[in-house]
Amino acid sequence: MSKTALITGASSGIGEATARRLAADGWRVIAGARREDRLAELAASADGIEVHRLDVTDRAGVAEFVDRAVRDHGEIDAFVANAGVMPLSRLDAGLVEEWDRMIDVNVRGLLHSIAAALPHFTRQRRGHFVTIASIGAYQVTPTAAVYCGTKYAAWAITEGLRLECDPSIRVTTVSPGVVTSELADTISDPETREFMRIYRKDALEPRAIGDAIAYALDQPADVDVSEMIVRPARQR
Repeated sequence: MSKTALITGASSGIGEATARRLAADGWRVIAGARREDRLAELAASADGIEVHRLDVTDRAGVAEFVDRAVRDHGEIDAFVANAGVMPLSRLDAGLVEEWDRMIDVNVRGLLHSIAAALPHFTRQRRGHFVTIASIGAYQVTPTAAVYCGTKYAAWAITEGLRLECDPSIRVTTVSPGVVTSELADTISDPETREFMRIYRKDALEPRAIGDAIAYALDQPADVDVSEMIVRPARQR
């Protein structure tokens, strides 16, 4: 019987790569994201992937995303909380709306995902929750104070989840370094955009993170890969 994995932010980058890798490994993948056109392309290009429009800032929508998967497939085996945004800027730029968006997606979206999936994992007495944090959870750089704050929060929330859960529920935090993605495209500040163009010249392909997630999920039930940092060898 195929295992079922739910993935948020699955229309591009790490989420898309993870969906493709798990589907290739025989998982049934439920992919959620806001961009329905990109989801349709994903579903059409890979077997074993079911897609649904999802905005992780909508708590009721996230709950329905998870509950629908349980209704359709009986149980869920893994939830990969990948959705995130990264509109970097200096604090003195005062881009408060962009800060709010990062908090809403990167922190509240994660909490909505935990609130939706954890009751099912608890009832099943098994499951695996994976959070995509960032190297920014460990080091702060100029222009990234708010983003790093949200990723530290993601790390802390996920570590708290691991400590609170019964050992039958496994919890993993994956913290990527520089990865080729569309995240930098959301940067509106011109100076920061140029800095990130240079900073990201040595970047991993998203499939490297998808492979790391697949490794964690593939371990025996008594093995919990609780934390991984995956970054380019040239990133220091």
